[in-house]
Amino acid sequence: MKTVHELNEIARDVRMDALRGIHAAGAGHPGGSLSVTDILVSLYFNVMNVDPENPKMEGRDRLVLSKGHAAPALYSTLAHRGYFDTSEMLTLRKLGSRLQGHPSMKLCPGVEMSTGSLGQGFSAAVGMAIADKIDGKDRKTFVITGDGELQEGIIWEAALSAAKHGLDNLIAVVDWNNLQIDGVVDIVKKVAPIDEKFSSFGWATFVCDGHDMQALLDTYEKAFKVSGKPVCIVARTHKGHGVSFMEDQAGWHGKAPDDEQLAQALSELGGDR
Repeated sequence: MKTVHELNEIARDVRMDALRGIHAAGAGHPGGSLSVTDILVSLYFNVMNVDPENPKMEGRDRLVLSKGHAAPALYSTLAHRGYFDTSEMLTLRKLGSRLQGHPSMKLCPGVEMSTGSLGQGFSAAVGMAIADKIDGKDRKTFVITGDGELQEGIIWEAALSAAKHGLDNLIAVVDWNNLQIDGVVDIVKKVAPIDEKFSSFGWATFVCDGHDMQALLDTYEKAFKVSGKPVCIVARTHKGHGVSFMEDQAGWHGKAPDDEQLAQALSELGGDR
């Protein structure tokens, strides 16, 4: 178990390596990667039962990144957790790399589900949790979705199914950064109040600060105590968190920083390590 200070240090390094990878690729999604980092780091380092030396370990907890365009954050988290060397981040999106633009369960160790088409990862996670219930497996499935992704109808069909089957082995975390590729989420298509919507679908819901490690850990602890229904954690975040010129800017949804911008971003995050 890591201390909150240690988790914050890891999250800083994860952000920097994610940006290095996007810069080297000349393409990628920095905004949503930076917003989801603290969620990923808190789960992989202090919450989930996983073994980087045995990625297919029987009984492991599983995480599905339904907002698959934030793959750089997932890859960087897996690298820092020990699934592969962090230097591999510089192969992001390159021909022959295990680190493609969206996660591939066939290529990258630690990736439990190939994602990219928004909403489908959420649905797959529900199916995985149902299968574990049928098989009597005592483990958790986590799924991370974006708030813009909640505009997909497949999310809500799956949410109904999760409630019907009483999936208390399923925890969804919404990366609520309030921005998507076309601008402010609720202007594009209103999804708020997210917690009330999930509650009306039969889920237990919690809201927390998605950049506060202690708040995240405390909320997971509450989620684990829920019985008989799935849990949705709505984590308030900022797109591009930690980098002044990216933060809360929809324009940084899907473009790579140039050399000067990368240098500034690394400096703001804590230095070029």
